[in-house]
Amino acid sequence: MAITPLMPVYPRCEVRPVRGEGVYLYGENGEKYLDFASGIAVNLLGHGHPHLTKAIQKQAETLMHVSNLYGSPQGEAFAQRIVDNTFADTVFFTNSGAEAVECAIKTARRYHHAGGNPHKHDLITFKNAFHGRTMATISATDQEKLRDGFAPLLPGFKVVEFDNLDAALAAIDEHTAGFLVEPVQGEGGIRPASKEFMTGLRKACDEHDLMLVLDEVQCGVARTGYLYAYEYYGITPDILASAKGIGGGFPMGACLATEKAARGMVIGTHGSTYGGNPLAMAAGEAVFDVVANEEFLAHVRQTGERLRSALEQMIPNHDHLFESVRGLGMMLGIKMKTDSRAFVNWLRSEGILLVAAGDNVVRVLPPLTIDDGDIREFVHGLSAAADKYRIPEAA
Repeated sequence: MAITPLMPVYPRCEVRPVRGEGVYLYGENGEKYLDFASGIAVNLLGHGHPHLTKAIQKQAETLMHVSNLYGSPQGEAFAQRIVDNTFADTVFFTNSGAEAVECAIKTARRYHHAGGNPHKHDLITFKNAFHGRTMATISATDQEKLRDGFAPLLPGFKVVEFDNLDAALAAIDEHTAGFLVEPVQGEGGIRPASKEFMTGLRKACDEHDLMLVLDEVQCGVARTGYLYAYEYYGITPDILASAKGIGGGFPMGACLATEKAARGMVIGTHGSTYGGNPLAMAAGEAVFDVVANEEFLAHVRQTGERLRSALEQMIPNHDHLFESVRGLGMMLGIKMKTDSRAFVNWLRSEGILLVAAGDNVVRVLPPLTIDDGDIREFVHGLSAAADKYRIPEAA
């Protein structure tokens, strides 16, 4: 057979991790990597965090899965904890970010259906967004690389310019159900929305009875220095999709909603075989034990500022490669003057793991537990690698 056993949909690189410890990954032949990618913002406590590991181990030997046919003491407890720490009144647990966004889309549409307005089913979305790879979530984007070959796409989405409030408001019509937006675009190039944009969307939703749906799959769970990024913007959403860091490496997600927004989500409207299983709930609880407090969030903000400052001081030494730093907390991006993907690929040979994004940006997404020593090691290594890097010749 010519096809590989693992379906060849990923351009897998030469890094082959078999073990992790703290901020490091180790390859099958003993290679050591400084991991400032964190599984694309997933391993927010680093690798092998003792509290998270112990919680998963304890739950695995107790009960992993039953069914959502039964009551869920574990799910009820973690949902209540999320409710107590956020805007939300209710939570649906999923297995991934894409599933969380799917649930958010359904919740927004069902809100209007339950209110006697089934014609209000369109979500206004934004250019260069990434919401997942299901049929609904690729239909919500304008990225052809995600959509190619999957026609016909699903109707119900209208894409406008990101961070352009006038364009967003102009797109509202009698079919609009709400807005679906990443407060900080991740795959799109670490682009934080302006506060004026986010408050403007909130005001429009209030005026027109629309749903403000936030995709915080990448920027949520302390990544920006706030438990969720909407707090930075001083607004509250109606619905929010969360995943990635919420399980610290265990696959899980959540759709958060207010009681009003969830009025249509009644028995039989949604479901998930594995969503909210006891093992996932133990992982989520352990993550929240660490991150859902002001002391830890302040650490993320302060350490993120030191990391940003160190990168900004480094950039003038390599101004043929780097342009600027942007982002919030420890969700940072380095805008490059050359192909970011080629640079990220080359950095792996230097033992540094980062992630490329759109707009020629390198994503810097370290574990939220890093300290000043980790920052020094990273910036020194990045600078030394930049000294050796040779920009590939144009084809």
